[in-house]
Amino acid sequence: MELIGAIAVQGVVDATDLIFIKGSLVEKRKVYEGGIILNNTIINRINHIQEKDKFSGSILVKVNNDILTELSYGYANRSEQIKNSTYTRYGIASGCKLFTSIAICQLVEDGKLTFETKLEDCLDVSFPHFDKDITIHHLLTHTAGVPDYFEEEVMGDFEELWVKKPMYLMRNLKDFLPLFQNQPMKFKVGESFHYNNAGYIILGLIIEQVSQLEFSEYIEENIFKKSDMTSSGYFEFDSLPKRTALGYIDHPNGEWKTNIYSLPVKGGSDGGAFVTVYDMANLWDSLLHNQLLNDEHTNKLLTPYVRTNDKNGFYGYGVWIEKKDDEILKFYIMGYDPGVSFHSAFYPKTSTKTVICSNKSQGAFNVMKEIEGLICN
Repeated sequence: MELIGAIAVQGVVDATDLIFIKGSLVEKRKVYEGGIILNNTIINRINHIQEKDKFSGSILVKVNNDILTELSYGYANRSEQIKNSTYTRYGIASGCKLFTSIAICQLVEDGKLTFETKLEDCLDVSFPHFDKDITIHHLLTHTAGVPDYFEEEVMGDFEELWVKKPMYLMRNLKDFLPLFQNQPMKFKVGESFHYNNAGYIILGLIIEQVSQLEFSEYIEENIFKKSDMTSSGYFEFDSLPKRTALGYIDHPNGEWKTNIYSLPVKGGSDGGAFVTVYDMANLWDSLLHNQLLNDEHTNKLLTPYVRTNDKNGFYGYGVWIEKKDDEILKFYIMGYDPGVSFHSAFYPKTSTKTVICSNKSQGAFNVMKEIEGLICN
């Protein structure tokens, strides 16, 4: 018998019962041909949520290298009736801020930046009303106090952004600058945590200037390739590759539309990459095994620097962190856009990785909470 993490595996055979011990909880699981471990409890609960919420997307749960659950529901293309699968590429909205923070940490590790480098010293762009003391650290932790290009208290709908500046023109990071570049500071630098997309646009521009590469090219070369994320990329809406899910916005009357006129035509350093659930799991593996950063800078990225608006919530560099009884419960990332909902987490106590990708505006959160309840309770 080989012990892998918390799972005692007696070999991969068809329909062999396993015993999974977690604390005092003993559950039967099945191993099927091909090595996929299915948990009937998880599947039944997710099926219930899918029936209630009409979840559309893919779900992957792994302990170390072993798959507990992989499921897909709904359609990547409703008109053509093309079903979602675990090989489908999904948009992940702000979930890819983690990629931006890893890139910055790589440049720090290479000696090209420091976390205390000031914005005005590393980017040749004028921000006439920004505080001169803003640093890389402030931008990474959403404590810079800079204005955002989308303020929920001002605009109720993300689509309002594109009335004056069409989304099909938003193909480069610099295209976002007119939306916030000349605005006044929102808060004093370092005063408080305020989630901010513009700060991550600025970080992307810094990556481009320091590396002399286009942002998406840098990420693909230095993160995706190193993490074996072979299906991931910053794809443009008007030239999507095969196996890419369209995002869907459902209306109360049962009608729907795609999100192609709701988001920038190409994602960037604040969000908008496409991944598969397998690729996202590979990213966690590469990060946690120091394949993207050395041990020192991996730990810096995963340090809880600032409290968020949640009771037990903190933010590191591009990653959310939740504590329980002064111990880290999980590191996680999430993203929500019209036609996109995404959650992915690593639970260090059980070495569990979860990835939930959906091509609808809602759904990933409820699936995540159901799975988390089984993992943590």
